[in-house]
Amino acid sequence: MGDSAAVNGDKTERTVSEEVSRVVESAKLLQDSAYSLISTSSREEDALRQRALTLDSTIRRLRSSIASSIEIGKLDSKEAEKLHEELCRASYMLNEGDTAAFVPNKFSGRFLRMFLGPINVHATRKDVKLKVKEEYNSFRDRTAFLFLFFPSLLLVLRSWMWNGCLPALPVQLYQAWLLFLYTGLALRENILRVNGSDIRPWWIYHHYFAMAMALISLTWEIEREPNCAQKQKGVQLFLQWAIMQGVAMLLQNRYQRQRLYTRIAMGKARIMDVVWGETAGVEGQLWLLAPILFILQGFEAYVGMLLLKAALVGVVSEWQVITSGILLIIMAVGNFLNTVQILGAKSRFKAKMKKSKNNQRSLERL
Repeated sequence: MGDSAAVNGDKTERTVSEEVSRVVESAKLLQDSAYSLISTSSREEDALRQRALTLDSTIRRLRSSIASSIEIGKLDSKEAEKLHEELCRASYMLNEGDTAAFVPNKFSGRFLRMFLGPINVHATRKDVKLKVKEEYNSFRDRTAFLFLFFPSLLLVLRSWMWNGCLPALPVQLYQAWLLFLYTGLALRENILRVNGSDIRPWWIYHHYFAMAMALISLTWEIEREPNCAQKQKGVQLFLQWAIMQGVAMLLQNRYQRQRLYTRIAMGKARIMDVVWGETAGVEGQLWLLAPILFILQGFEAYVGMLLLKAALVGVVSEWQVITSGILLIIMAVGNFLNTVQILGAKSRFKAKMKKSKNNQRSLERL
């Protein structure tokens, strides 16, 4: 019995040993296969990337050649417009199709490198890009409600519980949340630009300015008695402006995103485009949102000027007040100019489309 048990034990040991050897060998073979696949994929990606780079350079060269030919009279304007449309189609396929992953990255800048280091955030798969966009939209939806809720709560508590004077801690917690919000938006928008979104640079710079103002506001001493109502006037106006900003964000998120999906389906917008500051939807939404945006920008500039006035007359003379006032005015002016530019571009585009339809109808009658 003892010999039989010893023999069985030896067999079990050999079986386990052989199985371990097979597992190790399988792991080595799998490692070799994975290495071979990665090497092959890497070489193919490099080849596709080089072809995409060459094609992109050729498209830019042809556009320049067409412009030169028009200037010297060698090319008719109608023919040039037709060629330009064909090049736009080729460029769209290059930058919006599956080849977009191999087009050289042009938008990764210092901000991403400062926060993330030398990491490539350009997604090679379309489903990953769409997840980035969906996460950005989800982040905007969540923060829009909070953007409206927090300042409303502070103003209500100021009237009901704090006898008209805001304590320092709740205001500074709100400013810390704003710093987190604007940093998160700036990071996400930079990543979206890397992946082909049409976000205008100004709106990212606007969030840089807002980050700076939120950081400065954290060091702003919130004074109470005496005369706290007068000394906290700038804070109160800023909270009122934040409520208006929250309303505008909710309107943009609700109405404009649906219109954006329609434009993407019609081929008038890119799949990675998102709703941002000056975007306008259909005409009814334009009449609703444009006045709100302009009022919001005017009130933002008004709050900035009041802060500067308070600093100049000596009511609140801290450097944080002066800097915050200047930043608010810069953001208001920049927002206003960009909104006017976009509305003007939309008006010109609508006029061009209307003229094109009228010409087409005239030709049909003939």
